[in-house]
Amino acid sequence: GFSVRYHETGNTAARSRLGIPLSMGSCHTAEVDGYAVEGHVPAREIRRLLSERPAARGLAVPGMPVGSQGDRRDAYDVLLVLRDGGSRVYASYPAGGRAR
Repeated sequence: GFSVRYHETGNTAARSRLGIPLSMGSCHTAEVDGYAVEGHVPAREIRRLLSERPAARGLAVPGMPVGSQGDRRDAYDVLLVLRDGGSRVYASYPAGGRAR
């Protein structure tokens, strides 16, 4: 349900511009209405972010956790990246299940 414009420019520069720490890096970096979205963040969490509009840089799923794509569903967390570069868990996706 999102309109997307794709730019092949490299993630490191985009992360730097958006204030995402390198330690939270992943495979894809996006900007949605002023927020950074790093990695395989589920659309439901992006919609929640845009609805709640917290004072934060954005959301990240660091690395490539198994379960964020494909058939296998291991547990992983979606992190809210705070303005100071810290983070807190925004949503947890348990193995084989839906977010908590």
